[in-house]
Amino acid sequence: MTNPHSSALARACRLAGKTALIGTGGLIGAQLTVVGALAAIDGIKQRGRRKRDAPRPGTFHAQVGDSRLSVYTSGGALYDHMIEAIDGAQSSIQLETFIWKGDEMGQRFIDALNRAGDRGVRVHVIYDGFANLVVKPSFFGQFSDAVDVWRMPVVRRGFWKGLIRHTGLDHSKVLVVDDAVAFVGGYNIGSMYARQWRDTHVRVIGPDVWGLRNSISRKWNTAHAPQDHIPWIPADDWKQEVHAASNIPLQLVYPIRGLYLTAIERAKDHVYVNTPYFVPDQQILSALLDASRRGVDVRVMLPKDSNHIVADWVSRGFYKEMLDAGVTILLYRASMIHAKTATIDGQWSTVGTANIDRLSLSFNYETNVEVIDAAFAAEVEKVFAADSEHCEVLKPAAWSDRPLMARAAETILSPLRPFM
Repeated sequence: MTNPHSSALARACRLAGKTALIGTGGLIGAQLTVVGALAAIDGIKQRGRRKRDAPRPGTFHAQVGDSRLSVYTSGGALYDHMIEAIDGAQSSIQLETFIWKGDEMGQRFIDALNRAGDRGVRVHVIYDGFANLVVKPSFFGQFSDAVDVWRMPVVRRGFWKGLIRHTGLDHSKVLVVDDAVAFVGGYNIGSMYARQWRDTHVRVIGPDVWGLRNSISRKWNTAHAPQDHIPWIPADDWKQEVHAASNIPLQLVYPIRGLYLTAIERAKDHVYVNTPYFVPDQQILSALLDASRRGVDVRVMLPKDSNHIVADWVSRGFYKEMLDAGVTILLYRASMIHAKTATIDGQWSTVGTANIDRLSLSFNYETNVEVIDAAFAAEVEKVFAADSEHCEVLKPAAWSDRPLMARAAETILSPLRPFM
């Protein structure tokens, strides 16, 4: 019996192939045809998919230097602790997020921030304008006058001075309270993320909060007058095992990509990567392939079906090269997995907001923590092992046997890589 989804894609690829023969405009038409077919197929699949709770491996803890770190894999537990921190704030709160749903969970955060501002806590909030276009303005209109709010626009004033510097989505998700506790990771704010997505966040308690606070204040202060700045505070010392890395397009600063490259190139034993969207540039891809070829156990965990079907299909264009080099591809099937983590050689780890794709590493505002500590790496690897139980390993033979039309779709979509 013919799979209707495969038939629809086959028809789209045949049409796209004919369209592509007429040049650049034809290629764009071909891509639109395939994207349209994939979107239609995804819509049909989503309607027939039962909503279920995501697996939650637990919460893991490690002492790193003078800071206490906790790794969260449950949105419900994470949100409760974030709200608890906001409710306990005495002097200051800085919150930055990408998506902020206008639902029950989103309302909890607005209410908690308003309570804090009304009792005299200095509250700064940044949220991305583009990501929240579908949220009613009245939802964000609920903020108290005591809360300082910046809705970051996609195109900001001065963009004619340099388009790259004055654009970019604010994809960071960071909360800092009283300069003493901070949270960073993949979780956006919303009820769906609390239960139905598998994601990872880190809480930092101690002196290493400074870097995360500074990542928010740099963004805020570049867009506000000096009298409205978040004040600078000194770091406790220079020796820190936890380092906050923030992409700041306005300053043409993109350190997260460099962290990955340096760490992968140093790998001797293993590289475990978890990312929801995998569209690496040639340098990142080559680093992973080279590591695998020299005998490093390289494993890349991706959603089997993410919430962005086009990104999935663009990612598939890399699979053959990875499999040929000996990279293990793990396809997570239990739910949408949105975690952005990596651990290398049981020593180096990163958790944060950046995907391994072009947008995150060279365009968006992002924030990751880099941790060089064996105890913390062991906890991150426990999460990776637990998530691996819900994955299927992509076999080279099975991938080689995929339908011809699937290969055609991957080829047609490959020129989209620089834009994803």
